[in-house]
Amino acid sequence: MHTFSYIARSAIGALLTALLLSPSAPLAAQQSEADQAISRAVAAYSSVRTARATFEQRIVNSLTGSRLNSRGEFEQSRPDKFAFRFSDPKGDMIISDGKFVWAFLPSSVPDQVIRTPLTKDMSGSFDLIGAFFTNPTARYVIRDAGAETIGEYATRAVSLIPKEGVSANFSRAKVWIDIESGLLRQFESVEHNGITRVVRITSFTRNATVAASAFRFKVPRGVKVVDGSGM
Repeated sequence: MHTFSYIARSAIGALLTALLLSPSAPLAAQQSEADQAISRAVAAYSSVRTARATFEQRIVNSLTGSRLNSRGEFEQSRPDKFAFRFSDPKGDMIISDGKFVWAFLPSSVPDQVIRTPLTKDMSGSFDLIGAFFTNPTARYVIRDAGAETIGEYATRAVSLIPKEGVSANFSRAKVWIDIESGLLRQFESVEHNGITRVVRITSFTRNATVAASAFRFKVPRGVKVVDGSGM
């Protein structure tokens, strides 16, 4: 996935051809590419009720300059249940049971778990599908960010900026949408606390069979539960 495939070379060739033939392409044409990509993504995820995926994540804290790389598995049962289980750092997990979001990160804080109520507006949720592709044209200013190859997939990059009055967990985001399938292959979000999060989705299965037990969190013995609602 990290080498240039025939698809990647074709995508780059098509982009170069477009630039040569149309060196001053109008903004309206660029915007239509973004709108088409978003429409494909909305259609691709409209029928998704459950999902299973694997991911790689990079987090950069602009305030401290720290960087953290991680990877793991993601499971979801829409609209309000999800589970991130990390293989690196091993044992870390973030789980929503539909009422609370449980963040247990023993790699850094082994003796506590943060429990945050899941509000009606889904605040605190990690619904990747809903965050970007629920009523996107009404919620975001959409801009084209060009063609790019992610792994072996030809994608269209699109920037999303929340419109005034729209509540979002990020101040701006960029999503890379598969040109053929409409699936999300990568996203980058700049959060309000100064953290930049880049997530590459390495595999994704729509409407996968997901066990109900995947969304249950059992507090380990000796671990303190901390209320995160005021954080």
